[in-house]
Amino acid sequence: MPKIRAATVAEHRQLQQAALLDAARVLLAEGGREALGFGALAARTGLARSSVYEYFRSKSELVEALCTVDLPLWAAEVEAGMAARDSAAERIEAYVRGQVSLATDPVHRAVVAVAEYELDDAARARIRAAHAGLTAMVVRTLEDLGHDRPGVAAALLQGVVEAAVRQAERIRGEDAAGAVREIADTAVRFALDGLRPADRGGAHPAAGTAGTAGADGAAGAAGS
Repeated sequence: MPKIRAATVAEHRQLQQAALLDAARVLLAEGGREALGFGALAARTGLARSSVYEYFRSKSELVEALCTVDLPLWAAEVEAGMAARDSAAERIEAYVRGQVSLATDPVHRAVVAVAEYELDDAARARIRAAHAGLTAMVVRTLEDLGHDRPGVAAALLQGVVEAAVRQAERIRGEDAAGAVREIADTAVRFALDGLRPADRGGAHPAAGTAGTAGADGAAGAAGS
């Protein structure tokens, strides 16, 4: 039996579980989802392989625990970035840039990738529920922009973000940071111009002479 390193058995289990999650993050960052295995976790933490199963019954359970801990923290980072902005357009920009920036984090990238393979629909639903605060903030921001159907607009916005994230994840090389910034700039311009609500007559305010001003405004926001 492993030596108890805390005041109680419950605290010891929490510490060991946290150590296993830390080791999982390192393995994912260093070798991707293929590197995440219970043998490797045992070697990293000094536990017997059989002891790892006392904390996580399967790789899927381990991945869900990682997502349950880490994804809300990452969502909170994006929320904080949005909350620090004054205008609705600036909050949308922070929402886009925050998520594209996370795509450059090797741990975030690896956790998301392994979750796609390991989690079932029920587990994904539980994790999505943890993001309710961020989703609500986006919907409120779109209401501030004047959208009659902010939920639909939020879904479309997330599609833009996910496309930008996929592009950012493919970037490698010396100028990766510059390329990711360019992707984020483009996504911000696309989002701000595309999410500007139509007037009540059905015309988009970016049409005609207003189009140039709208594009210039979005470009200015992206460059800030």
